[in-house]
Amino acid sequence: MTSVSTASEALPWAGSSGQEAAVVLDRARISVEPELRRAVDSLPDPIRRVALHHFGWQHADGTPAAGNAGKAIRPALVLAATGALGGRRTAAVRAAAAVELVHNFTLLHDDVMDRDTTRRHRPTAWAVFGDADAVLAGDSLQALAHRLLAEDPHPASAAAAARLARCVVELCAGQHADTALERRGPDDITLDEVLVMAEAKTGALLGCACAVGALYAGADDEDVEALDAFGREAGLAFQFIDDVIGIWGDPGRTGKPAGADLMARKKSLPVVAALASGTPAGAELAELYRAPYRDGDLERTVLAVERAGGRDWAQIQAADRMARALGHLSRAVPDPEAAEGLLSLAEFVTRRDS
Repeated sequence: MTSVSTASEALPWAGSSGQEAAVVLDRARISVEPELRRAVDSLPDPIRRVALHHFGWQHADGTPAAGNAGKAIRPALVLAATGALGGRRTAAVRAAAAVELVHNFTLLHDDVMDRDTTRRHRPTAWAVFGDADAVLAGDSLQALAHRLLAEDPHPASAAAAARLARCVVELCAGQHADTALERRGPDDITLDEVLVMAEAKTGALLGCACAVGALYAGADDEDVEALDAFGREAGLAFQFIDDVIGIWGDPGRTGKPAGADLMARKKSLPVVAALASGTPAGAELAELYRAPYRDGDLERTVLAVERAGGRDWAQIQAADRMARALGHLSRAVPDPEAAEGLLSLAEFVTRRDS
């Protein structure tokens, strides 16, 4: 199986270097991690242990670990949006941590529902501690996120808390739609409904991150909504690339088994595009998806998705969504220099291969 290629070649606006995105992400991690650790350390012992394992800060036996707590894309978007609109990034650190806590709440719950056993090259929390502990740890992270905003004296904290709460409801609706789609047959799903689901599951939180950053910069409603739209479109591009990586990515880089979504018969964006293609390969894929996965099916399934055009379509769509995202961004932040951090993060989500 070949490793993933990204859509970056199709992006006419791509000019920022990966090094710039790395700097933005590293800065966000350095700023936000102390807030995350303080929040997690405030949890009761049994739940704290699960959360520390999930973030990669502790092994399952309770000994310290120097694990990877994630890329910090969402908190980086909060801080970059604040800076792009003339606000002080340091004033938005607590809000950025709140957004990252909500993201990790969704990861803990998603792993339970999807039965994923590996994340960030480590066993998932439910695989180590059981379903109940993982779900409760996720619930606790969401509660911590709202507490951080409730206790934040910044004048934008109330509006940010309300926006984040609305986002969580949208995330849950998107996850519900996703699980409902999995119970339906391969001939009973449209691309439009899968795109709506993907926006709710992925785009909503990236949009919320950008909007929260704008709120903390004191932006007006029009700019807040423009940055929300930027984040949502960038989030959809992220999901297109993520789904491509889920099929063609290198497990050594992703930390997840190759083709796990195909084996679970997940209806990701490239898969649904292939199913809707009207091609012989699409018909072959539908036949495969009507039956439970059998050993030896993976290579055939991957080839069917690719031959039906699912991979190419997803990469083209990722480029199109990023072009739309940049249109929204230019309305709120017309100065390219001020928008540099957000631009580098936008490029990162389409260049990444893990």
